[in-house]
Amino acid sequence: MKFKTQRSSEKLLKIMPVLAWVVLILYVAEAGAILISYTISCINPEGTKDFYMGLNLYDLRQFGFWYYTGFVFFMVALPLMKSWISFLVIKTLSKFNLKNPFSMEVARRLEKICFATLGTWFVTLLSNIYTSLLMKITGKLYGNWLSTEFIFMIGLLFIITTVFKRGVEIQSENELTV
Repeated sequence: MKFKTQRSSEKLLKIMPVLAWVVLILYVAEAGAILISYTISCINPEGTKDFYMGLNLYDLRQFGFWYYTGFVFFMVALPLMKSWISFLVIKTLSKFNLKNPFSMEVARRLEKICFATLGTWFVTLLSNIYTSLLMKITGKLYGNWLSTEFIFMIGLLFIITTVFKRGVEIQSENELTV
C-alpha cells in the first residue's frame, strides 16, 4: 500500500508543474487581454461598451478617465499577482525532492509564496475599497473581488511553511548527530 501511495505522489508531483504553468499562462493571458482592451478603449471610448468578457465600463469611462484607469489597474494587477504566485509554485516544485523534502530552499520559496499571497489579498482588499468608492460616487457596482479566499490560503501556507522550517531544523539536527 505504501508503494502505491508513493507512486501516486510522484505522479502528482510531475503533473503539478504542468498545471501551474497552465494557470500561469491563463493569468498572464487574462492580464494581457485586459491591457489590450484598455489600450483600445483609450483610442476609442466606444470599446468600453464591451470591454473584457462582456463587461460594460462605458459609463465609468464617461464619468472619469482616471476612475476608469484605476479600476482597470486593479483588473490587471490581480491576475498578474496570481501569475506571480503560480511562477513561485513552479520554482518551488522544481526544487522539491520527495526523497529529501525538507530543504531550506523549499522552505524559503514557500515563505515567498505566503508573502505573495498576502500581497494579493491586500491588493484585493484595496480593489474592493476602490470599487465601493466607485459605487458611492457613480451609483453602479462595477466589480467585486473575493478577498476571503486568500485568508484561508495564507493560513494554510503559513502552517506548511512552519512545518517545513521545523522539518529542516530536525533534519539538520539528525545529520549532526549521525
